[in-house]
Amino acid sequence: MTTCDFCGRVESDEAKTLTWTTAVERGRTRYYCDECSRAHLRAMEGKLDSEWW
Repeated sequence: MTTCDFCGRVESDEAKTLTWTTAVERGRTRYYCDECSRAHLRAMEGKLDSEWW
């Protein structure tokens, strides 16, 4: 089971989480669902911490 660290969406099917993105912030791996990933793509590419989105 994977939880989106931004919106809190929970997904139990691992196949559906293949479209999710991951980021390492302060040594911790964070997971973002496909919807949050699309909404915040520019911030992710700019390597901004999620607290700045």
